[in-house]
Amino acid sequence: MTPATAPRPERGEVTLTLDEVAGQSLARGAVGTALLHVERAWTGSGSWTTAQGHIRWVVAGPVDAADHAGLYYGAPAVAFLLHAAADRHPRYRAASQTMDEHVLRLTRRRLATAATRIDHGEPAAFAEYDLFYGLTGIGALLLRHHTGSDELAAILRYVITLVTRPRREDGAELPGWWVAHDPDEILPTPGGHANFGMAHGAAGLLAFLALATRGGCVVDGQREAIDVLTAWFDRWRQDGPDGPWWPQWITREELRAGRPAHAHPGRTAWCYGTVGIARAQQLAALATDDVHRQDAAEDALAASLADPQLDRITEPGLCHGIAGIYQTAYRACLDARSPALARRLPALADRLAGHTPSPGDEDSDPANASGLLTGSAGADLALETARRSTPPHTGWDACLLIT
Repeated sequence: MTPATAPRPERGEVTLTLDEVAGQSLARGAVGTALLHVERAWTGSGSWTTAQGHIRWVVAGPVDAADHAGLYYGAPAVAFLLHAAADRHPRYRAASQTMDEHVLRLTRRRLATAATRIDHGEPAAFAEYDLFYGLTGIGALLLRHHTGSDELAAILRYVITLVTRPRREDGAELPGWWVAHDPDEILPTPGGHANFGMAHGAAGLLAFLALATRGGCVVDGQREAIDVLTAWFDRWRQDGPDGPWWPQWITREELRAGRPAHAHPGRTAWCYGTVGIARAQQLAALATDDVHRQDAAEDALAASLADPQLDRITEPGLCHGIAGIYQTAYRACLDARSPALARRLPALADRLAGHTPSPGDEDSDPANASGLLTGSAGADLALETARRSTPPHTGWDACLLIT
């Protein structure tokens, strides 16, 4: 890497321009768009010249390696992109290895901060453990490129502690991933909440542990933690006319009552709802050879893909929209015992195509990067999968914890 693309100081406050921040965001910025063009270059539907131009935009300025960086922003996000290109273009290998060194140092600092928080008996926060900016997301990156590292083993031990060591507060026993803050600033949860989703909650923790187990990365207590999480989902499963569903989160009052306040499920999506939760449980079943749970998870996912539920989806993107549903169902289908999911995919692909514009030059300017989670880059990546009916060459969907 050149000095111009070296990470910023890893401690203390740093000041970045808006363009520098956008340039290294996988969630909403240029990293997601660059990833799309790398995938297209791999498949031959785009050029490596275009992909390299987008990568250069990402690394044009200093990369943020401060303690707030995570898989969807800063050094880990840039490392994820560089690895996607490095297998085909060796010129990126040295840059990805350099970025990895900063990611590993960041991981050690983040783990030390989390250990201090745990020792003090304070509640966790999304930013500490979740997929987007927390240790689970960094763990997803290390699962692909540093499977034998001490840092990955330490993240696994951290997640196991989070899952298997509940907290007691005001006479109530709270799960270790309970957070004191709201899931959204417009959705208050007095006393905090326990999140169920892939992005911020129990499904993401379960998927991470299951993927690590399937990959042979196992530390003491890992099976126990998987059992704790699957029991959590068993406890809170609700059965409705359209199939099983789970709350998006539960509050203190709901925990005390032992049932969710809402009688009907929320949105079906990758980030929240049955789609992501069912895939996490399928992965857990595969990791533990639990055929009964696998069948139940696949049945739940298939039921969530029925037309009446999909008719409620109005967004194309990965996080809340049809693209995330398609990509998750596609990955689940590759592992499925039952043909039910495979029968759903063609109609799901048609819905995705109907929500997604044909490839064009709408994102040819990196400065107008639309991002992965809710923008056209994520939808177009899922569409690449649907068009080719093959897993992504770059493995980009590892950032969703579905593979």
